[in-house]
Amino acid sequence: MIFFSAGVEKLTGYPASAFTGEHPMSFASLIHPDDRARVAEETETAVRERRAFQFTYRFTTASGKLRWAWEQGSAVFDEDGNVEALEGFIGDITVLRRADMLAREQAALLDKARDAIFVMDMGSHITYWNKGAERLYGWEAEEAVGQRMSDLLCDDHAAYSEAYKTALYEGEWVGELHQRRRDGSLLHADTRWTVVPADPATSAPQKILVISTDISERKSNEARIHRLAYFDALTELPNRASLLDHLRRALLGSARSRKIGALMFLDLDNFKTLNDTHGHAAGDMLLQAVARRLEHSVREADMVARLGGDEFVILVQPEEETMEAAAHQAETVAAKVVNAMRAPFQLADFAYAVSTSVGVTMISGATDTVESTLKQADTAMYQAKAAGRNTFRFFDPDMQAKWTARSELENGLRRALRNHEFMLNYQPQLDGESRVIGAEALLRWRQPNGDILYPTDFIKQAEETSLIVDIGRWVLGTACLELAAWQRNPATRHLSLSVNVSARQFVEPDFVAMTQEILAATGVDPHGLKFELTETLVVTDFAHTVETMETLRRLGITFSLDDFGTGYSSLAYLRKLPLAQLKIDYSFMRDVLTDRNDASIVRSIIALGGSLGLQVIAEGVETQGQREWLSEAGCFVYQGYLYERALSGERFAAYASSLH
Repeated sequence: MIFFSAGVEKLTGYPASAFTGEHPMSFASLIHPDDRARVAEETETAVRERRAFQFTYRFTTASGKLRWAWEQGSAVFDEDGNVEALEGFIGDITVLRRADMLAREQAALLDKARDAIFVMDMGSHITYWNKGAERLYGWEAEEAVGQRMSDLLCDDHAAYSEAYKTALYEGEWVGELHQRRRDGSLLHADTRWTVVPADPATSAPQKILVISTDISERKSNEARIHRLAYFDALTELPNRASLLDHLRRALLGSARSRKIGALMFLDLDNFKTLNDTHGHAAGDMLLQAVARRLEHSVREADMVARLGGDEFVILVQPEEETMEAAAHQAETVAAKVVNAMRAPFQLADFAYAVSTSVGVTMISGATDTVESTLKQADTAMYQAKAAGRNTFRFFDPDMQAKWTARSELENGLRRALRNHEFMLNYQPQLDGESRVIGAEALLRWRQPNGDILYPTDFIKQAEETSLIVDIGRWVLGTACLELAAWQRNPATRHLSLSVNVSARQFVEPDFVAMTQEILAATGVDPHGLKFELTETLVVTDFAHTVETMETLRRLGITFSLDDFGTGYSSLAYLRKLPLAQLKIDYSFMRDVLTDRNDASIVRSIIALGGSLGLQVIAEGVETQGQREWLSEAGCFVYQGYLYERALSGERFAAYASSLH
């Protein structure tokens, strides 16, 4: 024993030195022989499970009197997890214990009560269990007494813990708890916990008296009434009343958080035809199937409700910070719903195809009301029907214009792939002797009206869809055909060709296989092919990126880290990547002669490339001054308007031949 406070003498009659001197006595020797094993076992279990312990036991004082103690403590562990000591406190609860005996005698009177009445000690162990508790829960008193109430009855331990804390602090807790019967069934109990003090003078809690009344039937009836009031009987979706309540709360929350959500009205196109041809039973089956499909088309936080007839509503919770982000989320959900409805529904012995028209309005508690939001969504739905059905429309004119532009751009990209409207131009890359050593393939989109669009006009939209994969496949195939032609010409066979690969394309499972197919089909020597990857791609899934790069490198393909300095690359990443080149972003080159920060960054990139044995190329070189500055800094490969803009394949071949 390391330490005992002076209070131990008042407790046991022995001074503290008796337990800590040269020949100390064991405190355990004072514990009643019938209690020692239990105390030792509970202590060992608590230490093993790394939790606190508390228990009561009898002990003998120096005068030979038998008294009751309540002990609480825990183990102290060292850094290696070994037990250094046990610490805690011991209190004399003899008076409490005697009062407990009196309570036991009086408890016999409680057995006649209809309610479940039981008593538990401060460790949650049941000490009394009346006949009402036997009837309600199914355990006989002999089975329940001694068990922890939390283990025996609790279905919701968090609620039990809260009730326990409240009872200790306030002396009483009243509330409802879900509890478990012996047969495993659950009941709903209206419960009152009262802390019965052992000594009015000290208010020390002795026991907790619990009185429980079974209110399961009442709760079941309340739930049934609530469901009838707030849920649609046919589809089991929330009904109009529930929607209005949720919408009101969503707007209030939005007003506080300033976040934005969306409301969607859905109407099944030509639903009346099904009722007229197959009867209302078939119509009901379709409405039930639509409800389930809609539920699977939204996020868990969002709400699907049925207004009546064939009208449904989706509430997208206000969770986005900006109108643009909220509109994008709403568009994603609306498009998913429209697409989901296109698949035929199996109704009994026949399949039925139906489409939906969806009206979308953005909701913000700062500007909208329940009434205005419902009206706007309804108006937008009719706009969708007027647009030909089987689609969705935004109520907000500006938002609708943006969505229309996005939709037209996506359709245009599909058309461009189909009608061969894309083309590649090639911007020369030159060495310090002004000799062409390669080129970067740059995508252009020649529209039917003759206008030329650059990647900044459409690549972001393509990357948000699977179209970037198809476009990337076309780019790689076209670039390899061009490179193969260069390799057959003695004047250009030494040239390399850099091709930009998007992150979405690079992580496709079949990207390596697709690349191999293109190499075989075009007959190009892959040693002349270079893939330009962005820093964002590299750090997103580093292990997968390295694995894919190594596989492609073994084919002969080399790699350039594009726009270096604008992302998140670290030296640790760069050392592990099979790179051949770093590319200085044009944004640094623009002011390299006038901005000290840009100049410092470029010098650092050049030095880093040199230390790693990587070639460094600068893009956006537009003046002779920039070129000379780069040369003095140690960069000897250039790309930019100083030499030439991006050229068609034919013009580039002629240009390269003249400068090789």
